[in-house]
Amino acid sequence: MNQQSGPQQDLVLSYLALRKAVGIIGVALPFVLASGNCLIFHCTGLEASISCYYYTGMHNVFVGSMCAIGIFLMSTKGYDWKDQFFGILACIFAIGVALFPTTSTPCGSALPPHTIIGGVHLTFAALLFLTLAVFSIALFTKTNKDPNKTPTPQKLKRNIVYRVSGWTILASIVLMAIVERTPIGARVDSLNPVFWLESLAIVAFGISWLTKGETILKDKQP
Repeated sequence: MNQQSGPQQDLVLSYLALRKAVGIIGVALPFVLASGNCLIFHCTGLEASISCYYYTGMHNVFVGSMCAIGIFLMSTKGYDWKDQFFGILACIFAIGVALFPTTSTPCGSALPPHTIIGGVHLTFAALLFLTLAVFSIALFTKTNKDPNKTPTPQKLKRNIVYRVSGWTILASIVLMAIVERTPIGARVDSLNPVFWLESLAIVAFGISWLTKGETILKDKQP
């Protein structure tokens, strides 16, 4: 395999850096929001959801992180137009999540949530998670179109990570719907199930993008 050099290599490295940045933000976001809210603003316990941190002192971190994820997703390239198309969609959905706050309990804030805006937030959040699942399951698992090239052992392992991450995101969406729409939610509400399920989905997304950025299971150089 010939080593890439010059501007082309720099371009590849820049794409990998973007993917790593997306992954790092995704993996770190739940922990940063929760720990920052407790340590900096002396709030005890977890909020009802990741989105609920919009109403806390971690507001800027939440909004900034979602906007950064959106811009990074739009900036990444892939094999064909599908990657760019879903990147643009994910960007719109991520920024929508940031700009339209949830209708969840305002976490001690004096600001009352707005029902219509909260509905828009929920729609953007659901579409964002679905799009991230598409990235992991359908897009990241694609291989080089050259019929003479077969997937490397590391690529096959990465595909397992992508699929597990994608199905984890989808499972989290289903479980959140069950918690929110059935009597089960009232029984487990004290455990903050939505926060944990959102965190699981976001971390799965982050791991998938760290893998795509070759932080995990990078191909061995010949």
